[in-house]
Amino acid sequence: MAATGTTTTAAGGDIDDDLWSAVGDPTRRRMLDLLLSEGSGTATGLSERLPVTRQAVAKHLAVLDRVGLVHATPAGREKHFRVDEEQLARAVAQLTGVGAAWDGRLRRIQRIAETVQRRKDAQEQDAQEQQAQEQDAQEQDAQEAHDTSGAPDDNDQP
Repeated sequence: MAATGTTTTAAGGDIDDDLWSAVGDPTRRRMLDLLLSEGSGTATGLSERLPVTRQAVAKHLAVLDRVGLVHATPAGREKHFRVDEEQLARAVAQLTGVGAAWDGRLRRIQRIAETVQRRKDAQEQDAQEQQAQEQDAQEQDAQEAHDTSGAPDDNDQP
């Protein structure tokens, strides 16, 4: 049974829903990028580089901290945040696993769609062939009716 905040996939792997929710927000992803590139950062410093207030940055950092993606170290009146690379690697591994599972699902869907299309194409071709056969039969019947009616042919000369 999956723990709270996790989902068990069809393949039997656990996905940390809280972790995915945290990295699902574009502002938080940008914050992670900044922290990774700079090594660490404060809410004030990050707010200067993002289009959100310091309070919003602090709330985003709290979410990232709660799922273990960042850790805070007090430094005077501020806290310096660093990315937990082990937890980030765990998130990347989960993303890779889910991506691979979806790639497999999409390949199966594509095969089904191709099979359906081949069947549809074959049915259309069969219908066209049947229509052509019916038209040929009608023309042949008309020719036979004309031949047996005794009416002179256009090619007959008086």
